Amino acid sequence: MAEDGGPGLRERKKKQTAIKVWRTAVDLFLEHGYEQVSVAQIAEAAEVSKMTVFNYFKTKEDLLMGPMEEHVEDLAEAIRARPDGSSAVDATRAMVLRKIADRDPSIGLSEQGNELALIQLVQRTPVLARRAMLWSVRGERAAALALTEETGDALLSSVAAAQLSGVVSALMSEHHRRILAGESPAAVAADAGERAERAFALVEKGLSGFAVRA
Repeated sequence: MAEDGGPGLRERKKKQTAIKVWRTAVDLFLEHGYEQVSVAQIAEAAEVSKMTVFNYFKTKEDLLMGPMEEHVEDLAEAIRARPDGSSAVDATRAMVLRKIADRDPSIGLSEQGNELALIQLVQRTPVLARRAMLWSVRGERAAALALTEETGDALLSSVAAAQLSGVVSALMSEHHRRILAGESPAAVAADAGERAERAFALVEKGLSGFAVRA
């Protein structure tokens, strides 16, 4: 590495700027509403140029949805990385239980505070709600592709991916519902693992023999 930090320092500064812009955008969206905030206002509040904002985020939607969509292929990646002898159900259950243990925001159990407000903002903003739906579809399709590559059966792979994706979505929605109803993330997390086990047990019998890695 060069004495001035070289590419490593530049990359860190770029990441810091991107995070600053994203956090500024989130704060403004939550305070004023998505439609009421312009990219120019975000740039001014973040003390950067409008061009800098677009260097990191291609569209206004990306300012909010981009970081969330980093998890779009989590299910497909868990399926591909599973060990020999385990099924797609095993892989998905292990991924969910790990996220629950880590209080991962992508499973709806973060203690940070603004994730639920963001979810509510997405749900009440049509353009963002449509993108969230497409995000879900993309994740399911990626999982189906991962299974098809392995089994050669596109139909059953699509069926399996839909069921597994559905369980993950249902668990996340349940966590959101309970927290919005007044329960603390810690209280919801306390029995989240047991609920996940029951949810996967419901689909396991039908999928237990499918895509077991030899």
